Amino acid sequence: MDTDKYLVKKNEKIKLSNYPSTENDKYSEQELKDTLIPESVKKLKELHMKLHAQEEKGIIVVLQAMDAAGKDEAITYIFSNLTAQGLKVTSFKKPSETDLAHDYLWRFKEGLPARGQIGILNRSYYEEVIAPRVHDLLGETPLPDELINGDIWNVRYRQINDFERYMAENGFPIVKFFFNMSFDEQRSRLLERMKNPEKNWEFSFNDVKERQHWDGYQEIFEDILNNTSTEYAPWYALPADDEWYSRYIVSEVMLKTLQQIDPQYPEITGEEKEELEEAIRRLEEE
Repeated sequence: MDTDKYLVKKNEKIKLSNYPSTENDKYSEQELKDTLIPESVKKLKELHMKLHAQEEKGIIVVLQAMDAAGKDEAITYIFSNLTAQGLKVTSFKKPSETDLAHDYLWRFKEGLPARGQIGILNRSYYEEVIAPRVHDLLGETPLPDELINGDIWNVRYRQINDFERYMAENGFPIVKFFFNMSFDEQRSRLLERMKNPEKNWEFSFNDVKERQHWDGYQEIFEDILNNTSTEYAPWYALPADDEWYSRYIVSEVMLKTLQQIDPQYPEITGEEKEELEEAIRRLEEE
């Protein structure tokens, strides 16, 4: 698969309204479920095990979307198949009073992976350039007055880019997925959650309220993609109306990322190798 088709290229200003939420030229759902995704995940799992064993690099995965776009399902069908010890999943919601008493990136540090881990941020620090902007919440936060001005979002984009560069330069490459879902598709999925008793638990009344701000969200997502997709922390815009195809893209992008890292199992040499051979001998002679 040519995953670059979904890559948001740096300095190439996009219009999100022109980005497809569905893909015409795609595989059948059956082929994706039965063959393509399992094969991709199998390769991904092997490389992830090496990443975990080597403990040199970690990977930060950012998932952003409107409600019901498929973030949780991508975690379920792709990432949950990986080695649990090398996987860290953190979901972020509205900041607490303690969070607001710190800088806006502070609360997200708990979700960052250790070396040898893939850390998945289900929503992320990008929330701090989305929700406060859509709902005009800056006045409710304990920020110094001089920081609240018309340039604050561009300042935060720069700070986020600097933070992501810092992480990448310290051995934690970043991959970011935006689930580009259409207005009509979200309506269909929300109705399914509301009408199906087995899916009622997934529904939140706030999801319907947030639809009133759809255009505002789309404008901000577009702005984020255009200002924070970089070589060291690229965004991929997924055609999220196609759930299984989007999951396949995620698995292939992650596979490509791990192949570029090329992790290897640690090799035992010198005194440790001699100790290993001695330990093997003792066990075999028991």
